[in-house]
Amino acid sequence: MPNNSDAQITRAIISVSDKSGLTDLGQALARHNIEILSTGGSARALADADIPVIEVADHTGFPEIMDGRVKTLHPKIHGGILARRDHPEDQAAMAEHEIGPIDLIVINLYPFEATVASGAGYDDCVENIDIGGPAMIRAAAKNHAHVAVVTDPSDYDEIVAALDANNGNLPADLRRRLAAKAYARTAAYDGAITSWLSGELGDAFPETHVTSGKLDSILRYGENPHQTAALYIGGEARPGVAHAEQVQGKELSYNNLGDADAAFELAAEFDAPAIAIIKHANPCGVATADDLVAAYRAARKCDPVSSFGGIVAANRPLTGPLAEAITEIFTEVVIAPDADDAARAVFAGKENLRLLLTGSMPDPRATGRMIKPLAGGFLMQDRDTGHITANDLKIVTKRQPSEQEIADMLLAFTIGKHVKSNTIVYAKNGATVGIGAGQMSRVDAARIAAHKSKEAAEAAGETEPLTQGSVAASDAFFPFADGLLTTIEAGATAVIQPGGSVRDDEVIAAADEAGIAMVFTGMRHFRH
Repeated sequence: MPNNSDAQITRAIISVSDKSGLTDLGQALARHNIEILSTGGSARALADADIPVIEVADHTGFPEIMDGRVKTLHPKIHGGILARRDHPEDQAAMAEHEIGPIDLIVINLYPFEATVASGAGYDDCVENIDIGGPAMIRAAAKNHAHVAVVTDPSDYDEIVAALDANNGNLPADLRRRLAAKAYARTAAYDGAITSWLSGELGDAFPETHVTSGKLDSILRYGENPHQTAALYIGGEARPGVAHAEQVQGKELSYNNLGDADAAFELAAEFDAPAIAIIKHANPCGVATADDLVAAYRAARKCDPVSSFGGIVAANRPLTGPLAEAITEIFTEVVIAPDADDAARAVFAGKENLRLLLTGSMPDPRATGRMIKPLAGGFLMQDRDTGHITANDLKIVTKRQPSEQEIADMLLAFTIGKHVKSNTIVYAKNGATVGIGAGQMSRVDAARIAAHKSKEAAEAAGETEPLTQGSVAASDAFFPFADGLLTTIEAGATAVIQPGGSVRDDEVIAAADEAGIAMVFTGMRHFRH
């Protein structure tokens, strides 16, 4: 049975790399007559604040050696932490070896993650692997029945409040919560070291994979109200929704976060000013133009019905005119690297609209890993950073594509990378004009996109489908000519696809017979 008694705090050891809040904590401990042991910079900071402190070396009778690599790895430290206060054998051993109890451990570790992120060399990274800190943390967490362990400066206030409320004691439930948090910290720390060292070894898929994240917020619910959910921050440092500043609006939902991430990653693909509108994880309109307002108008025209209540991402700072255009209809979330004062003022008039600003754009070519859960395990793969340029295209038809068709094909193929498979994307003059997503049949994807383009044309007061004179992109090869013929019936004059089907010759012949241009990329973009 767990010990539910309060623990009297008589002695603490403090060794922190992050000195924030240290002085206030030290003063509170001194106020409760708690003896403080400390090392190095932590001891100096406490002494400079006139807080009584005893150097660990004076307590153990053994000096720091090996440039500080060995200072807390001593029986008088670990015995004082691990001794069970209610076990006579432990108490006898303490008395025999003159080991005093240590009841509170305040540790935050060498900044290994920050050292790696700074681009430091191999030897510097190794030197920033903490040994004594994790050992003390794990020892204290194991003995949480009698000892409290603090690894996060944000917990200092709670510790001080509990000491004040309990006459220098810390309650059992607090000690258990701190122990769980401590083990999570050492696990994440070891995981970071493992990931770094595996990378240095060039081991893409190590025998054991470790991942971790820090809780950012508990969400109202998950994809549906009967599911619980939370947002964790972790993994690669990448500009995006997880680190964005929410300037205004209601609390973000699970679906908002997922859709905003999808929209922002898609907008980041383009060098020109671009807008991506996402609904239920799929693009419903994407466009590039000389300015964001024109791009937004073109993107919304592709599917004005689905754009209502959608997520809008921009790859440039938001302006007042763009904000005016976006707020013409109901929009759930707008995400961009920044926004000027005029844009913020316009959005402020829509108090339910969530405005997210990221500070910068993610690099669409940066490598990274993606994890997909399975029953009993998970899949891991590289992020799809595949990129096709005009020089990569293989023209396989008699008719050569025009420069405009090539530009639109590259646009459509890039967008297709972000649409659930099977997908067909129609584009014209730098904007999508029809998107067919997530179909079991590629023919159906082509038909649905064409049908939605006809509806969009009617909404715009135009007499012919938007796909007339467009190009079409397929995320994977056409297994038969029927999918290609469907795009031709919709009005496509050029088609981009990976190629590689056993019936490529049949598909090429159908394109030649129709007099359209077709190019192969040699790269597919399945997205499931």
